[in-house]
Amino acid sequence: MKKQKRLFALTAGLLTIALAFSACGGAPASTPGSQSAAAPSGGDTAEPVTITYCNFNASGGKEEVLQEMYEAFHEEYPNITVEIETIGFDDYFTQMQTRVAGGTAPDCYELNIENFAAYANKGVLAEITDVDLSRIDETALSAFNVGGKQYGLPGNFSNVVLIYNKDLFDQAKVEYPTADWTQEDVQAAAEAIRALGDDIFGYYQPVTYNEFYKVAAQYGGSLLSEDGTAFTINSEANVKAAQMMVDRVLESNVQPTEVQMGGMGDWDLFMSGRLGMIPTGIWAFSSFAEGCDFAWDIAVEPGADQKATAFFSNACVINADSPNKEAAATWITWLCSSDKAAELRIAAGWDLPAINDQEALAPYLDQTPPDNRQAVFDSLDYLVLPPTIEDYALMSDIIGQKLAAAAAGSMTVQQALDEAQAECEAQITLA
Repeated sequence: MKKQKRLFALTAGLLTIALAFSACGGAPASTPGSQSAAAPSGGDTAEPVTITYCNFNASGGKEEVLQEMYEAFHEEYPNITVEIETIGFDDYFTQMQTRVAGGTAPDCYELNIENFAAYANKGVLAEITDVDLSRIDETALSAFNVGGKQYGLPGNFSNVVLIYNKDLFDQAKVEYPTADWTQEDVQAAAEAIRALGDDIFGYYQPVTYNEFYKVAAQYGGSLLSEDGTAFTINSEANVKAAQMMVDRVLESNVQPTEVQMGGMGDWDLFMSGRLGMIPTGIWAFSSFAEGCDFAWDIAVEPGADQKATAFFSNACVINADSPNKEAAATWITWLCSSDKAAELRIAAGWDLPAINDQEALAPYLDQTPPDNRQAVFDSLDYLVLPPTIEDYALMSDIIGQKLAAAAAGSMTVQQALDEAQAECEAQITLA
């Protein structure tokens, strides 16, 4: 598997920016008092031990799969009993923040990539050392490394690709997307598909914060200065990126307006056979496989000046105050890198194991549709993460509201980003 060298190098540094974590105390992760988790090469413990593990990613239907993983682990390590607690995502981080602050956090638990840096920089996570990480994908692993220290192991990953309706491409007599496509190629194909009918559209990419930061990166832009001390929301590159997104709705109308959507969701529009292309997460595969009665496939998401695509991963971490760090390290290392855990995850269609073993990943590549699943791994060359700041929610809300106004035509793109820049500077203090 290729390892990206470009955009991730820029964005991985953002993970080290401290976030607000007002409910939790603790020394910074780099202080001498930080505790490390160590496990012997065999990962076994001499005496029976029970540890607690809390997660959110199994909620909503994957609880049985996680239990199967634990049972396989317990056969291999009978001295380690893991008590698993699964909490829904909506409540998870509120509960975890309270538990960490109150000293009742589990021995090990799950964090998403957006929240990881806050915990690591507050010194509430144990450094993970003396475990075999050779089977874990280096790109995913580096996302949870702060200051050269490993504070989390990637339990899974998912990313975004371009999904397209092959039947509409055939009808429009347009060549299928390739890894070399740019936004200009997208626009040309979208216009040809739009011409097929009044209720057929070429492309759908929400004009939202989560899409904007990624498209901005495709045009060489970013929302923060390189050192993270200033907002750059209304930069020339960002305006160009946002203008392209808005013009697809208001000018060429290859993307439907909110009125034209008629309350239909973007996935539903695609599955109805009326949408040519949609950049979305690989978690859509199972829904599209069941809901589409036409041929579809995927490609690496097109870029502009450069490619950029979103990356999502959840980390397994260890409580710095846990008395059972060795057992916890054994459990999460097995969960994140063992053949059996990978096999069960792939068979269940539950994200992807963040491993570098091509043989273990082969069953995923063999699943169809889509046929071109290799694009999922090729996309790892172009990962970009959102900027992680203390007032992340406020920043994303401000930018999202202004982008929505621009997409509705109530203000220009320049006005929208100028106002977003001014409001963020007035309301948010950067480090």
